[in-house]
Amino acid sequence: MIRHSLISTAIITALSSFSAHAGIIKGQVLDTNNQPISQADVHIHGKTQSIKTDDNGQFSINVDANSQLHISKSNYIDARIAVNEASSALNITLTPTSVETMVVYASALHKNSLEMISPVSVLAGDELRNKAKPTLGETLKGIPGVNASYFGPVSSSPIIRGLDGPRVKITQNGLDSSDASRIGPDHATSNDSLAAEQIEVLRGPATLLYGSGAIGGVVNVVDNRIPTDNIEQLTGAVEYTHDTVSNANTYAAKLETGHNNFNFHFDGTKRTGDDYQTPRFDLPEEEHEDHDGHEEEEHETATSVENTFIDSQTVNFGTSYVGEHFTLGLAYGRIDTDYGIPAHEHHEHEHDHELGHDHEEGEETPVYARVEQARWQGLMSYALHNNWIETINLRVGYTDYRHAEIEDGAIGTIFSNETTEARLNIEHKFANWHGMVGYHFSDSDYDANGEEAFTPASKTTSHAIFILEEQQIGDVTIEFGARLEDYTIDSAIADHDHDHDHDHDHDESNAQTQLYSKSFTNLSVSAGGIWQYTPGQSIALSLSHSERAPLSAELLSNGVHIATGTYELGLGYEIEEGEIHFEPEDIKQETSTNIDLSFRRFSGDFGYTVNFFYNDIENFYYQQNTGLVFDEEHGLEAAEEGHEGDMTVYQFVSKDAQLYGLEFDAHYKINSNAMIKLFGDSTTAKLSSDDNNLPRIPANKLGSELQYNLNDWQFSLTGTHYFEQNDITAYETATDSYTLFDAQANYQLTVGPVDTQFYINIDNITDELGFVHSSFIKDKAPLPGRNFRIGVRGYF
Repeated sequence: MIRHSLISTAIITALSSFSAHAGIIKGQVLDTNNQPISQADVHIHGKTQSIKTDDNGQFSINVDANSQLHISKSNYIDARIAVNEASSALNITLTPTSVETMVVYASALHKNSLEMISPVSVLAGDELRNKAKPTLGETLKGIPGVNASYFGPVSSSPIIRGLDGPRVKITQNGLDSSDASRIGPDHATSNDSLAAEQIEVLRGPATLLYGSGAIGGVVNVVDNRIPTDNIEQLTGAVEYTHDTVSNANTYAAKLETGHNNFNFHFDGTKRTGDDYQTPRFDLPEEEHEDHDGHEEEEHETATSVENTFIDSQTVNFGTSYVGEHFTLGLAYGRIDTDYGIPAHEHHEHEHDHELGHDHEEGEETPVYARVEQARWQGLMSYALHNNWIETINLRVGYTDYRHAEIEDGAIGTIFSNETTEARLNIEHKFANWHGMVGYHFSDSDYDANGEEAFTPASKTTSHAIFILEEQQIGDVTIEFGARLEDYTIDSAIADHDHDHDHDHDHDESNAQTQLYSKSFTNLSVSAGGIWQYTPGQSIALSLSHSERAPLSAELLSNGVHIATGTYELGLGYEIEEGEIHFEPEDIKQETSTNIDLSFRRFSGDFGYTVNFFYNDIENFYYQQNTGLVFDEEHGLEAAEEGHEGDMTVYQFVSKDAQLYGLEFDAHYKINSNAMIKLFGDSTTAKLSSDDNNLPRIPANKLGSELQYNLNDWQFSLTGTHYFEQNDITAYETATDSYTLFDAQANYQLTVGPVDTQFYINIDNITDELGFVHSSFIKDKAPLPGRNFRIGVRGYF
């Protein structure tokens, strides 16, 4: 009912809105030395089109009555000017900033990174291209407050302030990536950082716009697959890169063109690589008995991580019509990727030989993943001639995702996820308030079939309405928001999924199923403000209260998870006298109360951002060691009574927790050619009741970077120290500290109509051995060794 009311209101308003007389506004954009600024973006707030200033900093643009001009340029503070059709020629001065400013698309209100109340980081342009890796986690792990889960270099997801998986929403152009990366750490994200225009990281709860899955933050990958500006001529880019550490080759291409308001986009990537090399390291020790019955330890070393190959192809097509007020677009993307899953192996048993497999007894067979995804996205935007409604924006997406695990050339387990999503935003002005109301729908149909389907099939549906309002009062901007979300999980729980009495065999044909449905109502609210107390300096404070319902994996898991070497149980199960029973009683939502305080300086030669955060979470979901082990022959047993090859039983539980820490990023411009940066972060995560540590919390880091430009050359040297992590749980081991040094050199030149960039990156210059504490397989998969990354890019 609420959804239909919102849509009806928007349509009626659009039909009844009055037309205003348009006028042409001319102006010039200058810097503080009265020199013209060319290629500055000028656009009417609430519309999709923008223009750029010419070489003299001049522009001419059509405006409606009571419009607002938004002028932006890299390395300058944005300007917003109120105009109407009678405004005379404008002279606009932009103040330089010591940091690059970017419009944050995930903010929904066209804010740049310096105007955001919540902490945000943006990778874009050459910085993104130089740091881009095949996975989001490896691409973003150098950002303060961000780390990586690291299940090998081909499956690595972002961790924000110690939170990952179901608490970090990964989106593409504001819509969920809709893969299975939140089911397990061995499932790679489907987002391609190599083809992104920019990647935005919103730290802290961002649940108002993105739902309960964003209780820890949002990573938004922005591309131009649905062009929102008219493209006047054919443009494109090509790139080739070679990595020595894994003998990997990457090819990428992009083409865009347009004619008469119609625009077209194509991009594609191809990447192949072998197992990656590491410094020599000790493999985890295994105990065996010799012929005399005495235990002996086997010590083996390795210089590579087996089964970490990748063979990936992506292709994307998009088109749009961009008129003065109306934009309509559609995009289609396809991903086909095979990648090895390290530490994911099966030991051959007697029944394997009965089936005709030729492996020797005890031999391990590697398992690899085959990921296929088809994704459709649609955009419709209409900018009104209206005093209070600015735009009506609709984004829709449909994703068909399939993750198959291949063993001996045959499919063992298939994980699939079919998702439909729609987001309707209505941007408006009312009195002195500027904001947005909207409706968000998501339907996810998840299924898993095979011997490793530790989570049953489920369907998750959510409906939500949200509102976000801001007002500027002098030098202070205040913001309020709320979201109400109806969240439902439906599943069928089979008896054999939760009965592990090993005294008898199960007849699957007689297995009964129990239909299960659970609904939650999640409420999220936030309030905050940013005070520009002096030009180029600000203080931001935000307070949020967010609720999150459990994912199906957290609630319904019951089975062997080979990738992590564990047996997993969800919140809905109880263990009684060695048997597992499905008793989903009193499941409470995870509730976060988060405070963020930020200090920022972004003008002059010296600048910084310092963020302090405190996150109090009630009913925090995490996996706890039950003290039991499991195998197919003996079922559940106490750990001290276990047998070789048993898997530890971990169960999701909910307890109150506290996470707090800081992150900072400071820079000093030594001269016009040189800049030095200092960055770091620290996160502490403990249970409130007994002060015990939460598992797999990333180590603190501290780093520095030196940038130097010389004519057409750009150089950088980065050193990052990861501290020892000994704040661990009872079943973890401490992780030693390590330091990584990376260097980069780029050379720019123009060959005819093509701007060309040659580059060489040297990662891990000292060939340091480093283990990632947040990884489930840290002892089996250290970070890559010294890597030379050589490539060329061309733009036309």
